[in-house]
Amino acid sequence: MKQVGTHLVVDAWGAPEDLLNDPEGIRRAIMDAIEAGEATLIDLCVHQFSPHGVTATATLAESHIAIHTWPEHGYFAADLFFCGRGKPAEAMKLLQTALKAKQVRQREIPRGFDTAAHSNGRLEDLAYQTIG
Repeated sequence: MKQVGTHLVVDAWGAPEDLLNDPEGIRRAIMDAIEAGEATLIDLCVHQFSPHGVTATATLAESHIAIHTWPEHGYFAADLFFCGRGKPAEAMKLLQTALKAKQVRQREIPRGFDTAAHSNGRLEDLAYQTIG
């Protein structure tokens, strides 16, 4: 496989409700995570739900960071995909620290394509061959 990026899929819990329900705090945490991950911000959108919860997505030159919070459960889900340069694990460490999560389950998925299929011009077939 020709790896083109690293994708972290994260579940974190034991975080204080007030931190997970603070859109400006989430914004700062993501900005700090982008810096820690040595990534480049293109755009950042943060949305506060009612009665509680925050969703934030950062579009990066390297791909994206997304976070969704459930303050009432002390839980957040994060998705960090970095291609090329950048350090997604460092970005995630910063998010865990900033949001004071007591426990984290992190899965790292190498992203890429089969070089043999790509060289045969069959890259589009891979999605259909690998699902299921």
